[in-house]
Amino acid sequence: MSKTLILIPARYQSSRFPGKPLAKIGDNPMIKYVCDNCERTGFDYAVVTDDDKIEAYLKSVNANVVRVDDDVTTGSERIALAYQRFFQDKNYSYIINVQGDEPLLKGELISEIGQFHEKNNHDIITAVKRRSSDEEDFQNPNVVKCLFVESSGNCQYFSRSSIPYSREDISHDWFQHVGVYSYKVESLLAFNKARISKYEDLEKLEQLRALEMGMTIGAVETDLELIGVDRPEDIDKIKDRL
Repeated sequence: MSKTLILIPARYQSSRFPGKPLAKIGDNPMIKYVCDNCERTGFDYAVVTDDDKIEAYLKSVNANVVRVDDDVTTGSERIALAYQRFFQDKNYSYIINVQGDEPLLKGELISEIGQFHEKNNHDIITAVKRRSSDEEDFQNPNVVKCLFVESSGNCQYFSRSSIPYSREDISHDWFQHVGVYSYKVESLLAFNKARISKYEDLEKLEQLRALEMGMTIGAVETDLELIGVDRPEDIDKIKDRL
């Protein structure tokens, strides 16, 4: 049995894009592309939803789906509940949280994250992408930056601010955070029991709670071009990539 389980939170309600998981990209709903990518990893996977339409569609294409209807605020809470209710007796060691609005997140990267986690002792593994401070995204607060130490593979901090700051205004590399997480099972459960932390609340970045709890976060580096779907107009960008 795989040591790793992929869980994909997929809500129907979204303030900016209701019904997002079922939005069509070409011939298929977006959630189908995400499931196909996860299936290619060889890891077990399941979509975690709170909606009849999403559940019915996934069952119609023989995709794995479980229901968690609780009113929770984050995807990590939803997958923690799913693990406890449906998978706790399966002896998984790692849970990978793959967002249901990342159809370009290839199975190869998910596999790399899972395999890397099995070889080290980090509480959480994520992914980062090298960028240049000359790019506009370095100033964009919606693009999350990671203070990533290449020699150790450790993530020291995450921020919406432009970090690291160059006092002498020299062009330099920075790392963009890619929002996929592999958790040790015990780390996921502890994370979700903890209260919202000081810096998490300030930056509105969940991963800062883990750092403030003393957890370690490692990362693999990728050059994958990703486009998350937040609004209906993002669908056309995804079509071009696919």
